[in-house]
Amino acid sequence: MNWFPEHPPIYDIKKTYLENVEKGPFFDGEIPERKWPPEEKWIDFLGHKVASPIGIPAGPLLSSNWIKLAARLGFDVLTYKTIRSGAHPAHPLPNMVFVDTQGQLSPKEGGAIRILPKPKENIEDLAVTNSFGMPSMSPEFLLEDIQKANNYLLPGQVMIVSVVGTPGREIGFLEDFIAAALLAKEGGAKIIEANFSCPNVAKKEGSLYMSPDIVYEFGKAIAKVIHPIPLIIKVGIFGSLEQMNDMLVKAAFAGVLGVCGINTIGRAVIDEKGNPALGAHRLTSGICGGPIRNAALEFIRNAAKINKKEKLDLTILGVGGVVLPEHFDLFLEAGAAIAMTGTAMMWDPYIGMQYHESKHKRAHS
Repeated sequence: MNWFPEHPPIYDIKKTYLENVEKGPFFDGEIPERKWPPEEKWIDFLGHKVASPIGIPAGPLLSSNWIKLAARLGFDVLTYKTIRSGAHPAHPLPNMVFVDTQGQLSPKEGGAIRILPKPKENIEDLAVTNSFGMPSMSPEFLLEDIQKANNYLLPGQVMIVSVVGTPGREIGFLEDFIAAALLAKEGGAKIIEANFSCPNVAKKEGSLYMSPDIVYEFGKAIAKVIHPIPLIIKVGIFGSLEQMNDMLVKAAFAGVLGVCGINTIGRAVIDEKGNPALGAHRLTSGICGGPIRNAALEFIRNAAKINKKEKLDLTILGVGGVVLPEHFDLFLEAGAAIAMTGTAMMWDPYIGMQYHESKHKRAHS
């Protein structure tokens, strides 16, 4: 089950987002036979029994065809890429470029990062910046495709649908967030994730999680209209533990049942001449891949401590820097109920199957 670096990623970074939706995923490998755990060992995840605690966050799974492939490659908690209440175009190319972080990234540092012409050969060093602008297909497409994606799931799997509001529409920002959540509900979403953190869009869309009061207001309103569907919120890195504590408490009081983090680490990305790599209108973008793992693990440890101390009973989903099978366990041991991989799944789609294989060997050794 070897993929990286012999094969190209299943998301073609040279093609537009729409081309990847319509023609991807670009996968020509075999689907290995999976060794499933007995049903009595499946775990509860927000009311759904899942065969394993590994999954894919909002981002890589652009449509039902992507969900179908990921489900067959061993990922049991799958997130349908963030949708809006109406069709929304992607940023122009480039949307994703390789970067050289020179090791693990610290959220407290703010220097610019240079691009690379190709990824480093060690997948632990794989780092990309992505800037899509959270594009969305039409409501008509989504209603049909979300249901189709649900039908592709295997027993022991569940799909989350990620949603975001769009400011500047005829209705208010919160009302549009609710409209996107209701669209997901109508499409058959079993779990909904509200994206309160995205560093690649307008500030109003991407910074909601930084305000505990807005998290409470938006979280309560969305949780109410989608009831009884569980609500997760996606967040990023906090400026302080106090801010994180306040946000998690407010989220739980609002009726939010799960928190997923981190998103990415936003940084300035420059080309070989020192100019903005993604153009003058995209001075910063999200860094993802192996080098954000330490920051993501710190987030999970802190969230788990607060969750326990405040008796919030939140379900924590961990993402950021899982690029090897053994990294899933690092997040689970740190306090995540579900460990997810985004970038690595595109460059090494066998990472989930490798995890299951290693678990099976250890259980029978």
